[in-house]
Order: sequence, then C-alpha cells, then structure tokens
Amino acid sequence: MGRHQGMADAGRDQVSGMVLGAWDAFLDQVAAVDLERSSRLPGWRAHEIAVHLGCWDDHTALADLIASARSGGAGPQPDVDAVNARVTAAHRSASRDEVLAALRRNRDATARYLKEEPVELDTTPTVSVVGRLPLLSVVLGQAYELAVHGLDLVSCGAEPPPPEVLQSGLAALVDVTGALAASCDITGGVTLATPEGGWAFAADGAGWTVRGVPAGSFSGPAVEASAPLLLEAASGRINPLPAAATRRLRVHDVAGLLRLAPIVQKVPGIPGGPLLQLAARTMGGAGGVLGRLFGRG
Repeated sequence: MGRHQGMADAGRDQVSGMVLGAWDAFLDQVAAVDLERSSRLPGWRAHEIAVHLGCWDDHTALADLIASARSGGAGPQPDVDAVNARVTAAHRSASRDEVLAALRRNRDATARYLKEEPVELDTTPTVSVVGRLPLLSVVLGQAYELAVHGLDLVSCGAEPPPPEVLQSGLAALVDVTGALAASCDITGGVTLATPEGGWAFAADGAGWTVRGVPAGSFSGPAVEASAPLLLEAASGRINPLPAAATRRLRVHDVAGLLRLAPIVQKVPGIPGGPLLQLAARTMGGAGGVLGRLFGRG
C-alpha cells in the first residue's frame, strides 16, 4: 500500500468543491463590504485583507507553488509577514474593481490548476509558508485562509462565512496539521469537533489520513467548540484560554493531544499552534486549574 497523503487521497473532485466554494463565498463578502472599513486586524482595512489574497503581476502565489513542486520542492520557505507587507503596500491604492479582479484571478488560477494540471502534481511536495507539503494540501489550505479572513471581514460589516466554508477551513487545517505530524514522525491524531460535525486526522509511519466526523461521534484527542471559535483560536485571533475556562471550548484527551507538541517547535507559526499550546498549558503546573475545568473526557 502506498503512503497516505491526507486529503490528496480523497482526490481533486472533493477538494475542488471545498476550495472553490470558499473562494466564491469570500468574493461575495468582499463585493458587499466597504473596503475602507477598518478590520479587527491592526492596521488592516478590508482592502488589505482582500489585496493580500489576490493574484497580482508582482504576487503570483499559486504559480510559485506549482513551480516549486515541479522543481522538487526546493527553495527557501517564504516569510509570510514580509510577503504580506510588500503586497499590501504595493497595492494600497488599488481601486475596488482592481481588488476584485485580483481576487477573481486567484480563484480562476486555482480552478485551472484543479482542472488542467497533471494529477501527479497533487502529491508532489512544494515549499509553503509552513514547510514542504503536498501541493494539493497547500491548495486546500486556501479554504482555511479564506474562512479565517471571511471571519475577519465580519468586523468590517460583512455577513459571516457560510457553515460549509467554515467546515472546509477546518478540513484544511486538519490536513496540514496531519501532514506536519507525519513529517515529524509523530504517531497520533486529533479531531476538531463542532456541533455540526468535524474533521480528524491520524498520522503514523504510513503517512496521514483525514476523515469527516459526524456530530457527537468523536473519540480520543479532540478540541470541541463552534466552527468559528475553533478557527479563531487556531489562527490566534482569540486567546483560547478564556473560552476553555467557560467551557465554550473543550479539550479531550490532553495527553494524546500533547503528542503533537513537536510540530509547534518545528513550525512555530503553524495554524492551530495556539490550540496545541493550550493543551501544554493545561498539563503544566500553571494550567492545573484549567486541567480540572477541561476534565479528561
């Protein structure tokens, strides 16, 4: 049996619906919001949120990822903060129409990849902002970013992202975490559980698998909350500790979750890192009270 590679095993048909659905929802949000409105992200308007997700002459993120995969995943890991600062500064004065056009170009580039590029590229490593990952996992990772930034746009007056987009964002987060766990030779897994269901990965020496989890049916290491809360905690938008203390967020099998802690050392900026750090604090002396709040369930 070949090595498992998470959502790449599910194939492009499933990934395509998740990613392009997230793009379409985000485009609808941007089209309905005042781009000059300040967001909850310090120094960023809705304009900057949209601009950094666009495809510009000087910023062709997907094309760069495809080129990296074709060259064997070689090259330095990009500095996401530096890239974002450069792109948002370069296009600070872009018009509303230009911003929307840049977003559509990125959505269309994703659709072209999924329709036209050789399927063998899907499992080929590329250099992403969190390390070398299969290209299809990075493409799916757009759903996570679009879901989180869709939540950011709510602070600018946008409607919240649809529930299916939030679920796609969680699937992308689980897939990338599973890939990084496998790259660290970790045997373990976690479920991100919501009242509507969730997603889980399991990693071992044969790679990692990802599966959807029906509502209320998870077992083992898990973080349980609403989908928006999980995404906001995973992305560092909120501190998960108060949510855990009030049981809006629950950690199950903390010891099992801590098996994933080496990922945070390897990739300090990993999405989901705050949730793993939450588990570490729960087990530590300073987190003893929180440990009693969480229980072991």
